[in-house]
Amino acid sequence: MKLIKNLGLSNILMLGLCVIIILISEFLFLTGEELHGIFIGLWAPTFLGVMIYLKLVKNERR
Repeated sequence: MKLIKNLGLSNILMLGLCVIIILISEFLFLTGEELHGIFIGLWAPTFLGVMIYLKLVKNERR
């Protein structure tokens, strides 16, 4: 419960989404769909970058 309070529910959901994306990407890559796996694998760092950007914008307003 303390972890959710410190990170926030939206950050926990975004991190969970990134883990799911990475797992799907690895599955696609290992089953022979290399290009699709790489393409979907690039979504996780994009979501993390958006999450960091939104956190910086939120902190700057304070």
